[in-house]
Amino acid sequence: MSNRKDELAANLANVDRRIAEACAAAGRPREEVTLIVVTKTYPASDVRILSELGVRHVAENRDQDAAPKAAECADLPLSWHFVGQLQTNKVRSVVGYADVVQSVDRARLVTALSKEAVRQERETGCLIQVALDAGESGRGERGGVGPAGIGELADLVARSEGLRLDGLMTVAPLTGPYAGRERAAFERLMDLSTDLRRTHPAATMVSAGMSADLEQAVAAGATHVRVGTAVLGVRPGLG
Repeated sequence: MSNRKDELAANLANVDRRIAEACAAAGRPREEVTLIVVTKTYPASDVRILSELGVRHVAENRDQDAAPKAAECADLPLSWHFVGQLQTNKVRSVVGYADVVQSVDRARLVTALSKEAVRQERETGCLIQVALDAGESGRGERGGVGPAGIGELADLVARSEGLRLDGLMTVAPLTGPYAGRERAAFERLMDLSTDLRRTHPAATMVSAGMSADLEQAVAAGATHVRVGTAVLGVRPGLG
């Protein structure tokens, strides 16, 4: 256990240094950027260690893994983020533990989340997942709504009981005009965030950047970065 704690502490320190350096280079205060550790495929014991090390935000992408882990760690002062594509049949479970759903990309999902949040008497934060590989409209390869669909979906979230419109999220696209151009993709997301805040000023959260490209996300103005591998190591079964 102490070895794992030492390993995670060293990795966290390294990621924190990277974020701090990226903030300094961008002329931003370090406290403007929140680290979310993506704990998918890792056990609850790792989540517990991360909490001891000061991590306050963790993310999962599969409800069947996340629900038991969140239950096991219910005593910890953590905010849970759901970042995977979310099927409506999983909404009841996810609303039970997720403080924020970062992958809101269609009206049917908003309706299901609202109904369940009201039923459970919870307030669920929502990020609109933006697909920058989808052109202006349509859906992305990994979920998300095209830029042209943001406004309508954001308005629906904002007026839905039990939901809170927190902002936007994207995953750097593997195809389309932004493939291999992470900085440009994240800058486009920031422009879309600026547009959104004209009508929804409280929707200030911009979730972008992962282990490989967090610097580009911070440079563009992201408020939250989602880091898994750089903190927890290569995922089991992937090498």
